[in-house]
Amino acid sequence: MTTHVLILCTHNSARSVLSEAMLNHWARQLGRDVRAHSAGSSPSGRINPHALQVLEAAGIDTAGTRSKSWNEFAAPGAPEMRIVITVCDSAAAETCPYWPGSPVKIHWGYPDPSNAPEDQKAQAFELTRQAIGYRMLQLLQLPLETMDNAALQAALDTIWRS
Repeated sequence: MTTHVLILCTHNSARSVLSEAMLNHWARQLGRDVRAHSAGSSPSGRINPHALQVLEAAGIDTAGTRSKSWNEFAAPGAPEMRIVITVCDSAAAETCPYWPGSPVKIHWGYPDPSNAPEDQKAQAFELTRQAIGYRMLQLLQLPLETMDNAALQAALDTIWRS
């Protein structure tokens, strides 16, 4: 049974998109039945071009990548999420919709690479992609299929602190 992970950031244009792409990439590479999705509370409607550039430079598929509202994942017929991860402080502070299935929630905040000076943006996005990719690899090492929510919460907290 597929484990669905929803990654949230306010505008769904950079950090959440990087997270979705990296988790899906590593899940395919490792043969794990995990599917990442990303969304925002106030989606910008566009993906930051720097995010797309660093993903493409790393050989990560960006086909179908789009900025979307978290309401898509709270609607009837949406996949049931096992994990919901916020990756920006503003999204973590917002009141999220009700997620069917009572998923495990965790905040893994990253500085916004969009705020880097223009001459440092490419490097900021690449470093953010690498940091996110490493954490997503750690998530995929967990025996998600056999963990109850308490054990999963503890493991996700440990990954964040490491």
